[in-house]
Amino acid sequence: MTASNRFRFGPTRGELWFWLAVSAAGLAFMGLALWLRGVPEGPAIAELVGIAGVVFGYLGGRSIKRLIRREHP
Repeated sequence: MTASNRFRFGPTRGELWFWLAVSAAGLAFMGLALWLRGVPEGPAIAELVGIAGVVFGYLGGRSIKRLIRREHP
């Protein structure tokens, strides 16, 4: 496999920008919810901050990494 077609089946540049915007919006809404409602207690903290933070953080970080390294078709 050559370097020119290595990422041909991966997400396109537009898709990476879309996922970056979705993850930024998700993190912003999560921050807004924490600001308006306060930090939850009990298992809700794991759901809101743990799961949502990891998902949106991973999507954003992966998109930034791939855009910087130009790992897209």
